[in-house]
Amino acid sequence: MAEPTVKMSGFVLASLMFQHVNSESDVEGLVLGESRSEEQVTISDSQVDHIHIEETFNIQKHLVCQRLNSLYSSSGEVNLEAIEKLLADNKQENVIGWYRQRRNTEQQVTFRERVVHENLKSALSNPHMVFLLLTPSTMTPSGSTHRMEYAAFISRSRHFMTIPITVTNLGLLEQLSYWKVSAPCSAAGYNLTVKKHGSKFFLSSGVLKEVNDMNRMNDSLQLELQEACRQVEESERLVETLQAEVSALRRRLREEQRSGPEQEADEPPEQVKNNLQLLEAIRALLDCPPAFYTQTLTLQGFPVPEEGVSTATGVKTLSVSNCRKRLGEKLPRRERKRRRSKS
Repeated sequence: MAEPTVKMSGFVLASLMFQHVNSESDVEGLVLGESRSEEQVTISDSQVDHIHIEETFNIQKHLVCQRLNSLYSSSGEVNLEAIEKLLADNKQENVIGWYRQRRNTEQQVTFRERVVHENLKSALSNPHMVFLLLTPSTMTPSGSTHRMEYAAFISRSRHFMTIPITVTNLGLLEQLSYWKVSAPCSAAGYNLTVKKHGSKFFLSSGVLKEVNDMNRMNDSLQLELQEACRQVEESERLVETLQAEVSALRRRLREEQRSGPEQEADEPPEQVKNNLQLLEAIRALLDCPPAFYTQTLTLQGFPVPEEGVSTATGVKTLSVSNCRKRLGEKLPRRERKRRRSKS
């Protein structure tokens, strides 16, 4: 079921109040604007989708009657000629309802107002019409303080029900509420002024020139953003490829490290070989000291005076006498003479 609501701007409500202040009796007239229905779908856990229709009446302008009860007769019959005369240059399709101001009365729809409302719906062929009722009253005997109550009614199957009224620039509203309000009905002077100076600010399509420039800049920014996204995507793919290669190399390295000790255990240990050239070089450098030679000992621990070759190491061994002979060759001549004389 549709949920109707009425929206009107603050200056429209203020103009209605101003009209009441400047009149000596009750006031009535037609309400102009537009009505639209919006279908909204709400998805929740309990239901897959919940569809509800919002019907909104945007009051943009009002036309006041010069004389009370001029739109209808005493029996409630609507006078179409009076309505067309009151509309003048305005279109009949813009009529969304009518209003009435009653002084010092309660906010209740009278029987006569009900009959007029139903006849107006039939005369204008608009089943969705709203009735705006304003009931001003004085709160102090001196008349210094006044109270203005307003309410909107709509009839469904000849049953009048109250619908909420939202004043656009009155109270705490969200910023987008101003964008959703339709533009008011423009006057002839406004249209002439817009046609005269509109070419300086608007294109032939009715769009602001600055808006077109902003759209072009937005398109160029979108292209740059798409190019940057493409580059980022390529770099991410390259990084993924490099990471896969690094992971494969690490896996191969771990496998080689695991198989390395097993191969070393299977291979026979290398035999220690003596470096004969190194031994000869050390022997020539240090002048053949006894500690660097290998001696063959008997079971009693005495050295064997014969030359031999070690079968284990393959190093040539010298006896102590030979070593002493070599050492003796190095002694100076005086020492030899002394030894000979002592002997």
